[in-house]
Amino acid sequence: MRRLVPVVLLASMVALPAAAASFDCRKARTADERAICANRDLNDQDVRMDQLYGITRHLVPMGGRGAIMDDQRSWLQSRKSCGANQTCLARSYDQRIRQLNTVMDRVYSQGPF
Repeated sequence: MRRLVPVVLLASMVALPAAAASFDCRKARTADERAICANRDLNDQDVRMDQLYGITRHLVPMGGRGAIMDDQRSWLQSRKSCGANQTCLARSYDQRIRQLNTVMDRVYSQGPF
């Protein structure tokens, strides 16, 4: 039993996440997706962006949801143009997260909820 514990601990430390927040890393095909899956900081940014996007999409009024979704599709195309360039990807995420935070600030300013 004593030998089993280190093996289980080692296996849990070696296991890599199979999915970033917005896509399954096992199905990553494009250079940007593979770079995100291979880099913990980019993966974390993807998680933050996906959470903000999901919340924002559900909080904005019906008329604004289509615009948020269109912006997301446009941003994904822009992110793809970064390829595997991690600096470009990080900047792209920073920009998108700022945009989504701006939308959230507008929603909050219309409160109380």
